[in-house]
Amino acid sequence: MTLVILVADGARPDALFGAIDAGELPALAGLRARGTALTLTSVFPSVTGSAYTPFLMGLHPGRAGLPGLRWYDRERRHTLWPAHARSYVGLGGMRADKDLTREHRTLFEHEPRSIGGFTYVGRGLSTRQRIGTGWAFGARMAWTHFRGDLDGWMRFDRWLGEEFVRRIVAQRPRVAFLAHPGIDKMSHRFGHGHPRVLEAMRTVDHTVRTLEAAFAREGRAEELEIWIVSDHGHAPVPSHEDLAGTVASWGHRVRAHPWVIGGDDVAVMVSGNAMAHLYLELGRRRRAVWPALRDRWQPFLERLLDLPAVDLALLPMGDARVRVHSRARGSADLFTAGDGTFSYRRATGDPLALGEDLLGLDETSAWERTRQSEYPDALVQACAIAAAPRAGDIILSAAPGWDFRSRYEPVLHASGHGAMQRDHLLVPFISSRPMAGALRRTVDLFPTALATLGLPVPRGLDGRSAR
Repeated sequence: MTLVILVADGARPDALFGAIDAGELPALAGLRARGTALTLTSVFPSVTGSAYTPFLMGLHPGRAGLPGLRWYDRERRHTLWPAHARSYVGLGGMRADKDLTREHRTLFEHEPRSIGGFTYVGRGLSTRQRIGTGWAFGARMAWTHFRGDLDGWMRFDRWLGEEFVRRIVAQRPRVAFLAHPGIDKMSHRFGHGHPRVLEAMRTVDHTVRTLEAAFAREGRAEELEIWIVSDHGHAPVPSHEDLAGTVASWGHRVRAHPWVIGGDDVAVMVSGNAMAHLYLELGRRRRAVWPALRDRWQPFLERLLDLPAVDLALLPMGDARVRVHSRARGSADLFTAGDGTFSYRRATGDPLALGEDLLGLDETSAWERTRQSEYPDALVQACAIAAAPRAGDIILSAAPGWDFRSRYEPVLHASGHGAMQRDHLLVPFISSRPMAGALRRTVDLFPTALATLGLPVPRGLDGRSAR
């Protein structure tokens, strides 16, 4: 069999399912009618690249080694002097595979008969198995991105799908993974309801239709299983906070992309652009938890919380605990126990607006109790990112309608993602065959893929197989 995973990057469930209901995406409608259609929760940070680790490794981003689109390397072992900062924008995206944890294998390493296209996570793929690779290809994509060439992105998106089908027919892989970037690019510029977003959705539909026709011609239709999923949602951002500039205006020496040379007080690493890792006292080679930083940096935290752009501030506290602050709704503690349970205990308020303390919940109960809230799966996601060794000392999630980057974007963002907001975390999933078990999170897709392929599912993953 061939398992095809298509990432409709940036597709919202309501937008994608709504277009199917309206008859605009007949190939996807056919998949849904034969199989399964669900709304899943993605991961925090809900950003491209980091949010691919669930599909391809079964891990939350921080645990996989990709805590965000940008991060600061305290150890100074993985990045270049003198910046010691990583960005996966443009050519930097070619470094993602080297940053991944070695403790777990990718889907491509589990199944060597694979191909992959336009994926940040490609470890295990040879050059022959990749669609789009090398410095020349990377330079072309960087040129398209930094010029804000939206028509160029749409042409590239269509080519990706056609080349993907051609490679599948020629190479007959067992796993084929492709990320279609067009929906995300158009959503950033125009908003998720714009006709150009529908145009990008039709590109995904065209890829599915072409692929199914190719398998039917060869008499192999029953050998094909197709999954459609998104890595994150989208939400309007009419207001933009220049977070790095604001922190610098408070008298701090700041390190932030694209100018990452110098500045040894605070590194401001924005992703998506609705979340940010803030690293304090950059001379330290090891991460310090908040109690060790409180005396000097509490006033700084208060100023951050005063910004209208900031919704939540997560503070790693050590001992599997994270404190969540909201200026309007107070603070609470999230923590995990050795038995794998999660708890939420209100302190000065209810920052996640859950209405009660939640104690000793397993992963399934934690998801169920939060999935209808404004912060779905927040207990698991907050604990996961706070525990990541490469995460910041303060982790910010933007308020609805805001993001943290007002300069240096090639295209003005009318819509964004990255935060622990409902509209950012909910994603669609469609499969051409029914699922016997429950799918809740995108991390569940990796073990489900292994089970579908008849491969053993390793221990220690963040997801659970639905087959």
